Amino acid sequence: MLRSLLAAVALTGGAQAQGILGDLRPQFEKYIKDFDKVYASAQEKEARFQAFSKNYNYILEENAKGHSYEVGLNHFTDMSTSEFGMTHFGMQKPAAGKLWGDLPYLGQHKVGNASVPSSVDWSTKGAVTPVKNQAQCGSCWAFSSTGSLEGAWAIATGKLISISEQQLVDCASKFGEQGCNGGAMDSAFQYAETVAMCTEDSYAYAAKDGICKATSCTTGIPAGGVVGFKDVTASDEQALMSAVAQQPVSVAIEADQMTFQAYKSGVLTGTCGTTLDHGVLAVGYGTEDGKDYWLVKNSWGPTWGVNGYVKILRGKAGSGECGIKMNPSYPVVKGSEEGIVLI
Repeated sequence: MLRSLLAAVALTGGAQAQGILGDLRPQFEKYIKDFDKVYASAQEKEARFQAFSKNYNYILEENAKGHSYEVGLNHFTDMSTSEFGMTHFGMQKPAAGKLWGDLPYLGQHKVGNASVPSSVDWSTKGAVTPVKNQAQCGSCWAFSSTGSLEGAWAIATGKLISISEQQLVDCASKFGEQGCNGGAMDSAFQYAETVAMCTEDSYAYAAKDGICKATSCTTGIPAGGVVGFKDVTASDEQALMSAVAQQPVSVAIEADQMTFQAYKSGVLTGTCGTTLDHGVLAVGYGTEDGKDYWLVKNSWGPTWGVNGYVKILRGKAGSGECGIKMNPSYPVVKGSEEGIVLI
């Protein structure tokens, strides 16, 4: 990884960084202390400093432009964009016509006649677990999947249970998942339909591929608890709002821009495309300072963004900001005690 970082610095602004090294040494030392950074060697520290210098100046320049969002220092400021992308995404787009594999298709989400609320936030309604951290493992697909499962199960049964991402990383290879090398939410739900889903506490996240241990865990969602899925009409603003008003929804976005890596607060707008590479969870929507947004739970830990969340511009036509309206979907679950089917 250090070799990749050194190459990235050389290709993307090493000369520029060399010109500002003296100016930013104090800021870098403070950054190391504030974020508890430990580097294995002087060579690594120097490479991290050059990446930090480039990113630090980018932050200053972006915040001076008066955007509706702010970027800032976080645990990723000492990583180049290319290095960060190699370890913190992992979304793989399914083949055409196989968006959800063989999981029972229960039809498209239907928008009811009643108007949707002006704002929704499932994280304040007991349907969203605390922000998790995928670390340097391309398992975003697993976190998006467990998030939508957790939300659906909580709404159906009244019980919020943190579900194991490591189970998906270790055990879902027969469904096309590749652990830390990437995967897709469709295959994760297909796997979840066939087995009991383990609790997070009994099958803890390790941020690396491992041997499947699902037979010795504590059940969070019993086998048969996941009964199918519904997709949401692509590029349909009202349909996605209606779905998110009902429950948290798995979505895919493009997140490979520096602005996303350094996002701190506000409504993110005009900075990303539609090449989907990251699975996240839409948990609500609202309006801030006159700008409509989608509230999205990320899997990069609570120190990133707004306590682990990002507000992405809502209202953009077509695929939406960062492609958020391209492939939204959610699982349908059965409440084991009450017999409730969430549809």
